[in-house]
Amino acid sequence: MDIDEFRVHAHTFADWMADYLTSVEQYPVRSQVKPGEVLAQLPVSCPEASESMDAIFADFKSTIMPGITHWQHPKFFAYFTANSSPPSVLAEMLTATLGAQCMLWETSPAATELEARVTDWLRTLLDLPAEFVGSIQDSASAATLCALIAACNKATAGRFARAGLAGGPPLIVYASTEAHSSVEKGARIAGIGADNVRKIPTRDDDGMDPDALLEAIRQDRAAGRVPACIVTCFGTTGVGACDPLRQIGTIAHEQDIHLHVDAAWAGSALIVPEVRAQLTGIEHADSFVFNPHKWLFTNFDCSVFYMRDPSALTGALSLTPVYLESKNSKQAPEYRDWSVALGRRFRALKLWFVLRSYGAEGLRQKIRDHLAWTEGLADLIRRTPGFELTTPPRFAMLSFRYAPDPRMEATAINDLNERLLRQLNDGGTLYLTKTHYRGGVVIRFVIGQTYTTWRHVQEGWELIRTTAGALQQPAS
Repeated sequence: MDIDEFRVHAHTFADWMADYLTSVEQYPVRSQVKPGEVLAQLPVSCPEASESMDAIFADFKSTIMPGITHWQHPKFFAYFTANSSPPSVLAEMLTATLGAQCMLWETSPAATELEARVTDWLRTLLDLPAEFVGSIQDSASAATLCALIAACNKATAGRFARAGLAGGPPLIVYASTEAHSSVEKGARIAGIGADNVRKIPTRDDDGMDPDALLEAIRQDRAAGRVPACIVTCFGTTGVGACDPLRQIGTIAHEQDIHLHVDAAWAGSALIVPEVRAQLTGIEHADSFVFNPHKWLFTNFDCSVFYMRDPSALTGALSLTPVYLESKNSKQAPEYRDWSVALGRRFRALKLWFVLRSYGAEGLRQKIRDHLAWTEGLADLIRRTPGFELTTPPRFAMLSFRYAPDPRMEATAINDLNERLLRQLNDGGTLYLTKTHYRGGVVIRFVIGQTYTTWRHVQEGWELIRTTAGALQQPAS
C-alpha cells in the first residue's frame, strides 16, 4: 500500500470510527456469537497473494464485528469499564503512526518527559503525597507485580534481586479476601508463591480486618517468616469496598512492611474533592496504582503507578547491557527500569490529550454524574418490590438481587438470579456481571462508561425489572 492509498483508507476508517461512536447503541452490548463461529469464517492459512484493503475492511465488518463485545456501549454496566473518548482515540492514532518504542529517554525524549509531567499532574489532581513519583504501566496487575518485587527486594535488603528466594525464609504478602486475583498471580510470578499470600477476613463493611491482619503478621514473624507487603483495596472488584487505610497504614509503618494501595478502578474518583476524605491514611503508603483506562476516559492500556521510593523497584529491575547504555541516563528517569517489560508504548500521549481536552473540571463533572446516578439507581432498587439492594452505592457501583418471595430458599434465589443475569445478557440490550456476596449470587451494576447518561441507567433498570417479573419462578 502506498501513501496515497493509505490516505484514502485512513479517511474511510476515520468516517467509520465516527459513525461507530455515534451508533454504538445499535449493537448488542455483549457479542452474541457462539464459540468457534468467528474462527470458522477465517481461512486456515495465510494468503499467498496481496489482498485489497477494501476486501480486508469488508471482512472486518462482516466477520470480526459480530464477535466484538462493545465496551463503549452506554449500557455496558459489567466488570469495570475500559473507557475510551474521542481525544484519546485521536491520540492513539498518532501513537500508532509514530510507532515509537519508548524504553529510554533518547529513544523518544518527549515520551519520557511527557510521562513525567502527566503523572505529576495526576498526583496533584488526586491529592497524593508530594513524594510520590509516577510511571505508566500497561495494567494494575503489572503495577501490583512491580510493587511486590519492590517490597521483596526491600524486605531482603537486595538479596531478592541478586540471589532470589532460595535458601531464605518465606516472604509473606497480606491482602483481604476481597482483593483482586492479581495479588496472588503477582505472588506466583515473583516467586513468592500462592501459599504465602495471607487472605485476611473482612469486617461488616467488607474492608480488611486490621486486628486479623496484625495477628497474622505476628504469627508469621513468630514462625520465622518475613512479612514483605500489605496490599489494600480502594474499591474492591466484587462490591467496591475500601480497606481501612489509616489503621492498616499504621500497622504497616510500625511493622516496617511495604504498603501498596490498589485503587485500580475507584482511584479516578479522587479527582473529586469530596471523595478524597475516603483515602485517609495514604501518607503511610509506599506505592499506589489506579487505571485511567477504567474511569478516566482513556483508552486501554493506561495504568498509573506511584512509588514513594522508586529505587526500591529500580534496584531490583535495572540492568544496563552495552546496547542500552545512554549518556543521558542520569538526567531523566529511564522508565525501562520501572516495569517488567523493556519495551514501552507512548501511553502518556493519550492521557495528555484527555486531560487537556476535558480539563480537570470536565473530568470531575463526569465522575460526579456517575456517582449521582448510582445513588439514583439505588433509590429505584429500594422502591421496587421483590428486589434487594445487597450492597449500597460505593463510588459508582452497587449490587442487588431479585428475591420476590421471602419464603424462597437461598439456592432457589441464587438460581433465579443466575437465570435473570443470563437472560439479560443474552438479550444484548445491556451487559451485567455477578459476584458472590455472603454466600449468595448478586448482580453488580457499575456506572462509568464515557457515553452513559441517566436515561441509559433508567432504561437498564426498567429492562431488569420487567425481565425479572417475566421469569417463571421455581417452586420454593
